[in-house]
Amino acid sequence: MTRYHRQDGSNIAVAKVTILRRTVRRERLMPAVLYIIIGLIALLTLASAVGAAAAPLPDGIGAGDAKIVWQAHAVGVQIYECKADEAGKTAWQFREPLATLMSDGKTIGRHFAGPGWEFTDGSRIKGKVIAQVQGASDKDIPLLRLDVVEHGGDGNLSRVDTVQRLNTKGGVFSGACDKAGDLHLEPYSADYVFLAH
Repeated sequence: MTRYHRQDGSNIAVAKVTILRRTVRRERLMPAVLYIIIGLIALLTLASAVGAAAAPLPDGIGAGDAKIVWQAHAVGVQIYECKADEAGKTAWQFREPLATLMSDGKTIGRHFAGPGWEFTDGSRIKGKVIAQVQGASDKDIPLLRLDVVEHGGDGNLSRVDTVQRLNTKGGVFSGACDKAGDLHLEPYSADYVFLAH
């Protein structure tokens, strides 16, 4: 408590001490408050990550007791070509994918027609679609499970026998088109999980 019962200047000193004590208390409390806030954010983030990891895959997309060999995030395009149907009407039809595969911020390979995947270590595979489930929206390409039907090269993909395409965003394009042979590139992203039984 600040007292002003003397006129020799000591009342000013007492006031300074009081303010200093309050400042020290605030400085001691601030780090504790920050640690609590940071801790809460970390817990919420962890809970969200665990919830996402625990989310079950749709029927047909799961791979049983297969072990994950590698996971990659793909960013690229789904390529559509303007083609005429049996009635002679032209419409956009899917042709092939073209994407870069990334892991931990580094390019590790590519995805292309086949469907095929090739890593920078020289290993490559070709897959066949076994099951598919609609994406999160009508603008997202389907989730897929593919069996590997062809191997090439030595490396991380050489023992992979199953591929999952998950977390798809974008890639769907449709409708009438004007000139047969024209191409349209529709951006998409997805996660590819490479597994072995």
